[in-house]
Amino acid sequence: MGIGWPQLLLIVVLILVLFGRGRISEMMGDFGKGIKSFKKGLSEDDVASREAPKIEGPAGGNGAGADSVESSSTDKTSH
Repeated sequence: MGIGWPQLLLIVVLILVLFGRGRISEMMGDFGKGIKSFKKGLSEDDVASREAPKIEGPAGGNGAGADSVESSSTDKTSH
């Protein structure tokens, strides 16, 4: 119950009649350009991800801010 050779041949003939040989070759050329552009975009993304610097937190980490707050609060209580 699949599509056989006669059905495929009929579909191809109908497409040729509807669009014409020139239009089909133009569409296939555009399709090939689209695939080439897509592959180029994928390769550019790979290069960009390899070159992207890693983002790190601020120097000194989270502890530096907490220490300065604690020292200022202890200075107030000691006076």
